[in-house]
Parts: sequence; C-alpha cells; structure tokens
Amino acid sequence: MAGPTLEEAFGQVIRELRLKQGMSQEELSFECGRHRTYVSLLERGRNSPSIRTLWMLAEALQVSPASLVRRIESKL
Repeated sequence: MAGPTLEEAFGQVIRELRLKQGMSQEELSFECGRHRTYVSLLERGRNSPSIRTLWMLAEALQVSPASLVRRIESKL
C-alpha cells in the first residue's frame, strides 16, 4: 500500500503542529495571513503551498521551516 502523497504528508504535519499548539484553523490562518479555507485545504492535502506560505506557516507554528520539512519527509 502506498504512503501519503507529499500534499497529504504536509497536511498531516500542519494539523499535528496546529493541534499541539492548541490552535484552531482560524487562529492559524490569522497568524500566517491565509484564509481559513486555504488552511483547511492544505491540511486535507488538497492544495500545495508556495515556499512563502510554508515559511509563514512554520513561523506561526513556532518551528523552523527546516524542521517542518524534516517532519514532512519522515511521513513519506
């Protein structure tokens, strides 16, 4: 059985980190300057973020972009 797609792995990591921070999707979207619907699409693996969005999400989730990418890699 195949593992998650890159987008699905990204979404899983974003959701895990958001919940660990005790944030709602709305709070995360406010912190990173993106719409809540877009955050939802990312978490469900429906969209692929730009590098700028990845960076903004990492900052909002209080992790480094490199740490975020490592977490995604570990899911693939």
